[in-house]
Amino acid sequence: QVQLVESGGGLVQPGGSLRLSCAASGLAFSVYAMRWYRQAPGKEREFVAGISQAGGSINYADSVKGRFAISRDNAKNTVYLQMNSLKPEDTAVYYCNGNMYTINYWGQGTQVTVSS
Repeated sequence: QVQLVESGGGLVQPGGSLRLSCAASGLAFSVYAMRWYRQAPGKEREFVAGISQAGGSINYADSVKGRFAISRDNAKNTVYLQMNSLKPEDTAVYYCNGNMYTINYWGQGTQVTVSS
């Protein structure tokens, strides 16, 4: 059974930092591209960041470029999202996604709230 389990969310003040983790099990992690998405209340889910299987290709949504960094550790079956200089508009549920061709797996999400 495939599981993606996010952790690391919470409440942080504007300008602060958080590091999200997504631990994968039940799949050959190293052959999956990994992505982070987020969904704010009343909005559609949106792409945040993606990383290729070996980590050689990375891309970001324009709204987070220069502030967020995605990375992965294939030995630990884990993908990370380092979030710096957080803004109130970053408040959302953050989801981990594993993709290989037409196969997609999703985690349950972790809440990130940026507020003073």
